[in-house]
Amino acid sequence: MNVWQIGDVKITRVVEMETVGGTRFILPDATPDAVLPIKWLAPHFMTETGKLIMSIHALIIDTGSRRIIVDTCIGNDKDRKIPTWNHLKTTFLKDLENAGYGRSSIDTVLCTHLHVDHVGWNTMFKDGQWVPTFENARYLIGAREWEHWQSERQDQFGDVIEDSVQPIVDAGLADFVNSDHQICDEVSLISTPGHTPGHVSVRISSKGEEALITGDTIHHPCQIAKTHWSCSADHNKDAAQDTRVQLLDDLADKDILVIGTHFATPTAGHILKEPNGDYRLRAKTD
Repeated sequence: MNVWQIGDVKITRVVEMETVGGTRFILPDATPDAVLPIKWLAPHFMTETGKLIMSIHALIIDTGSRRIIVDTCIGNDKDRKIPTWNHLKTTFLKDLENAGYGRSSIDTVLCTHLHVDHVGWNTMFKDGQWVPTFENARYLIGAREWEHWQSERQDQFGDVIEDSVQPIVDAGLADFVNSDHQICDEVSLISTPGHTPGHVSVRISSKGEEALITGDTIHHPCQIAKTHWSCSADHNKDAAQDTRVQLLDDLADKDILVIGTHFATPTAGHILKEPNGDYRLRAKTD
């Protein structure tokens, strides 16, 4: 578990799983030979043999008056076509509670987009049906994102919308918001399309300090060095690259803590721009 303080706002990471290797289906360009020259990726984000290290986790934004969970991972008991994600039995909810955030205490659920590994704990299986996990929360879903998934499917993963999003809509807990929605004084969305049409990232600002949660705009830190490396799940690879470059340019050499939605421990850092124009991440390890 990592915890960061941004002014009066506390951000807590609760991990569902971390993986080593097995990520080539997500980032096909990131072969060991290709990533090994990116020395700064080691030891946190790749092994000494060039295998990528990645994480699936949720981030809780605690402003003192609001408790917002950003992206809800894969979830337990779900019928998924990726074997290592199928019918999980993790301790995620217990880990969330141990971090100080029992599910009844969460007032807002935000999904940066509606892919399988970002919506799973929206629901849980109870009495033979999928019910909202965070029963006291409003679930914020991008209006453009929801529109997209009315005509698209995630058949390669399972019935994702049907078991993890539609029950929220049916329960009347979903709010469809614009891509620049202001959640509260400290937390707002910024539009970062490409990975999906309605993808958003999350900006946190308090007492002159700032942080940004990437979502899947940057799936792994190797894409900071190689902005043209596309994720296989990108809806529009060219738009995703354009968004990534613009975001990195906006973040470079500024005191804005960047928290990666799939970045392995230590998960956060600052974007630097090298004299040759390349970007890198200086990991925050303290």
